[in-house]
Amino acid sequence: MKILNIVGARPNFMKMAPIIEAMNKYPEHINHLLVHTGQHYDEKMSQSFFNDLGMPKPDINLEVGSGSHAEQTAKIMIEFEKVCLQEKPDLVIVVGDVNSTMACSITAKKLGIKVAHVEAGLRSRDMSMPEEINRLCTDVLCDYLFTTDHFADENLKAEGVADEKVFFVGNVMIDTLLKHKKIASTLGLMNQLGLQTKQYATLTMHRPGNVDDKEILLGILEALTEISNKLPIVFPMHPRTRKMVEQFGFEKYFNFGDNAEGIWVMEPLGYLEFLHLNMNARLVLTDSGGLQEETTVLGVPCITMRPNTERPITCEVGTNVMVGNDKDLILKEAFAVLNGRQHSGDVPEKWDGHAAERIVTTLVENLR
Repeated sequence: MKILNIVGARPNFMKMAPIIEAMNKYPEHINHLLVHTGQHYDEKMSQSFFNDLGMPKPDINLEVGSGSHAEQTAKIMIEFEKVCLQEKPDLVIVVGDVNSTMACSITAKKLGIKVAHVEAGLRSRDMSMPEEINRLCTDVLCDYLFTTDHFADENLKAEGVADEKVFFVGNVMIDTLLKHKKIASTLGLMNQLGLQTKQYATLTMHRPGNVDDKEILLGILEALTEISNKLPIVFPMHPRTRKMVEQFGFEKYFNFGDNAEGIWVMEPLGYLEFLHLNMNARLVLTDSGGLQEETTVLGVPCITMRPNTERPITCEVGTNVMVGNDKDLILKEAFAVLNGRQHSGDVPEKWDGHAAERIVTTLVENLR
C-alpha cells in the first residue's frame, strides 16, 4: 500500500518521525513518501529539526510559505491535490492540528482517499483557536482516528464517531522524547550557557491571545520579570513574539546579552537543544501544546499561560497547571513551585514509546 505522510510545521516533525521509523519495518507492506507542505519554511529551524530527529529529506515539498489562514489552506489544497492525482496513494496520514492537517485531509477525502489522523480527539472547546477548528474538521473526515488518552476517546464518542474508527494508541510525541532523551542529556548546552541544573526556567510564548494585545502582553511580562528576579528565564523567542515586542516597544523587559539573567532571549533552538534545557529546568512556562505533554513525562512543573487546554490529561495526572494570562495567577503558581511545591506527576497510560508501532501495526492489519 502507498502512504503519503504529511508534515507542515515543526511540531509535526516530532510526531511523524517515529511513524516513519515504524513504517520502515514493513517494507513488504508499505511504500511511503514524506510530503512537506512548507507551512513552516524557515530553513534553519526546520532543517535542524529534521537533522535532530533523523528524518529523511522530504520526497515532496509544496513550498506554500506564509499567508493568512485562508490563503495558506487554499495553497496547500491546490498543490496537494496535484500530488494525490500523480501519486494515487491508498492512505494519507496527517498529524496534529495545523493548517496542513486540515487542508490535506479535505483534499484527500474529496478524491476518495482514506485518511488517518494521529492525535485525534483533542479538544479545547475554544473556537478562537485556529487549531481547534482544524481538529474538528479533520476528525469528522478521517477513516482512522489515533488517540492519545481517554479524554480524546470520550470526545470522539460524544461527537458520534463510530467506535471502529477510533484506536487508542498513546502519544507519538512521547515516542520521540523517550528515544532522544538520553542523547539530549549528554549535550553541553546548559554548561555552555552558564546555567545550573534546576536553577533556571524555560519559556515559550507565541499565541496571538498572549502577544498581540499590548495590555495582556504587558501584564505577562511584568509577572515574568518578577519571577526572573528569583530565577533566570531562558526564552528562545518566536519570530512572531519578537515582532510584537518590537512593535509595542517592550524590549526593556528582556535581556538580549550574553549572561543568563532576567528574561534571557536567544534564537529558536533545535529539538535536542530545547529538550536538554527543559529536562534540566526547575520550571517551564509556556502557551504551547506539546510542551504540556513533554513536561508531564519529564516530571518538570509546567505553567501553561492559556485559559484552556486540549490536553487535560496533563493536568489530571501530570505536572501541568493552567493560569490563563492572569498576572496574579502566573505569579502564584510560579512561586508555589519555587517555594518547594512538588507535582505528583504520573505518566498517562500508553505514553511508553510504542505509540507509532501500534499505529503502523493497526494500519497494516486493516489495510492489508
